[in-house]
Amino acid sequence: GNPMTIKSLGNPFSEKTDLRHGADCGCDSCLSGHGHDKGHVEPASMNSEQMLERAIESAVVRSVFGQNDLNRRSFMGMMGGGAFAAALASVFPMDKAKAALLDELGTPEKTDLNIGFVPITCATPIIMAQPMGFYERYGLNAQVIKTAGWAVARDKSLSGEYDASHMLTPMPLAMTLGAGSVAEPYIMPAVENINGQAIVLSNEHLDKRDPAQWKGFTFGVPFEYSMHNFLLRYYVAEF
Repeated sequence: GNPMTIKSLGNPFSEKTDLRHGADCGCDSCLSGHGHDKGHVEPASMNSEQMLERAIESAVVRSVFGQNDLNRRSFMGMMGGGAFAAALASVFPMDKAKAALLDELGTPEKTDLNIGFVPITCATPIIMAQPMGFYERYGLNAQVIKTAGWAVARDKSLSGEYDASHMLTPMPLAMTLGAGSVAEPYIMPAVENINGQAIVLSNEHLDKRDPAQWKGFTFGVPFEYSMHNFLLRYYVAEF
């Protein structure tokens, strides 16, 4: 395949790679040696199969160490990455896992796609995949379409106008159950981010830090079927 630039797919078996940062990260912690060592250089590019294999390795190794990268690096330094890789292979079929994933990659069932997005930060991967050529690289002719809001994204998906769409996490479940729309089974193949919600008050309420003082307030939420709505309701119900 064509080579791809990599950043966050560092070698998970190396104590010199900080998986919390990209291989070319220039932050102070990395440059001072607290991240990946300055003398350690990751490959500048990988083809698509190499990237998938590295992603599988990274996911498995991260899970072994409970996503604690400091523990992983310390252990790799003491035991050695090769020894750990061999030990891991004795209990987990890494090669079979890689082969199973690669074998499932066939030609796309449909190549001309309309993909909707709502213009907020978490839509960035969907948007930037087009100018960076990721869709094209996998044989997809994707049209990335700016969408006016979550209800529009839902309705265009249900009507078949969109083949895929950026959505709030509860939306596919609500659509499958028929909550707020006709019932239509939907699959959520990827989660882009979790958490990050915040309760923001008007400046005129700067002195009202206690939620018990919020009685009578009117709150806005992005969408009825959103974690913002559910979490806000659970939170204010406690006071």
